[in-house]
Amino acid sequence: MKKYDVYAIGNALVDIEYHATPKRLAELNIDKGVMTLIDEQRQNSLIAQLGESHESMACGGSAANTIIALAQMGAKTHLDCRVSGDMTGQIFARDLHSSGVHSSLDSRPLPSGVTGKCLVFVTPDADRTMNTFLGVSAELDTDDIDTEAIKHSNAIYIEGYLASADNTRDAAIEARRIAERRKIMTSLTLSDPNMVKFFRASIEAMIGDGVDLLFANEDEAMELAQSDNLRDAVQLFKKLARKFAITRGSKGALLFDGVMEVEIAAQPVKAIDTLGAGDLFAGALLYGLSQDMSFHRAGDLATLAASRIVTQYGPRLRADQTRALLAAFSSGN
Repeated sequence: MKKYDVYAIGNALVDIEYHATPKRLAELNIDKGVMTLIDEQRQNSLIAQLGESHESMACGGSAANTIIALAQMGAKTHLDCRVSGDMTGQIFARDLHSSGVHSSLDSRPLPSGVTGKCLVFVTPDADRTMNTFLGVSAELDTDDIDTEAIKHSNAIYIEGYLASADNTRDAAIEARRIAERRKIMTSLTLSDPNMVKFFRASIEAMIGDGVDLLFANEDEAMELAQSDNLRDAVQLFKKLARKFAITRGSKGALLFDGVMEVEIAAQPVKAIDTLGAGDLFAGALLYGLSQDMSFHRAGDLATLAASRIVTQYGPRLRADQTRALLAAFSSGN
């Protein structure tokens, strides 16, 4: 039996969430509905303009949210990332550890520098907009990979946000190659339409000759296919991955198990915040697969989990909420 169910690599960020109207985003010159990389000066300027209006602050980043969800469900997990020894980095490292996620942050000195932060703006339509300063996370490279952790994992999960720089992209590619050489399941998420739009070549390099499981939302999938037709994206994904999951918001999700396409209806809920929904979807689906659920059954769990998180603010569920959700799903309630 492997030491870890899932190994992940991604940017380590502290999410600072704000509620904002589209008008306010326009006043701040922020593009709505996507993730935009900004420098430290721009982020500090935004924080100064926003004052103390943030709603929450939590350990975040796409892969971190996914891997924490897996740990809350009972999976054995490892995350490779980079934070600094500043107060924010220490908060991140403690939060990750207390969530039950193993990480090299527990065993090595944290470097100097500034830990990355993501300003998350939630609008009344439940859409999420992100402005991200990566800080020392932008320096993540192949030296941050724990090869032994990959070797002792059943699956790896790579976030598409690593496409934004050569060194982070190369780390993602190396992690995938290590897993491939040992016939470990590889999975990757496209993360954001802007990642595909502006870093297409890097995304394609991270996918390589194909991954075992590809995650995307509808906008990301169609951006990769360079089409406004979802069927074009589906045909492309069948060439890039042995299995895939495309989330479609209120329209549910489209899964491909390697043989058949399956559409899963969304749960009827009132969404107020979509932050973290895709991350939790991926975590729940990977958890289901780690427990030998069928791809369709794991997709049902993932869709249920995503429907729960969009009804509250913040990037992830509390541990007790996740356990309750899993118990209800297992009992059929």
